[in-house]
Amino acid sequence: QNISGEHGLDGSGVYHGTSDLQLERINVYFNEASGQKYVPRAVLVDPEPGTMDAVRAGPFGELFRPDNFVFGQSGAGNNWAKGHYTEG
Repeated sequence: QNISGEHGLDGSGVYHGTSDLQLERINVYFNEASGQKYVPRAVLVDPEPGTMDAVRAGPFGELFRPDNFVFGQSGAGNNWAKGHYTEG
């Protein structure tokens, strides 16, 4: 949210800024899609789907591309070994 706000982007990735400086290095964090919409250069990874659902349901959920969410069907239950050896 902070980085989007600093670059003048709303929750859907559309630029509503007031200064050209906001767009100067926007390509460090965002890729420009069609229609002046900006998409974060991020891949969200978690072994359980609950955290990804929370991001999608949040105020910036539609900002991310759906294919940049990578998650499993069951979590590791805060057990590092299970996440590393069986789920990961």
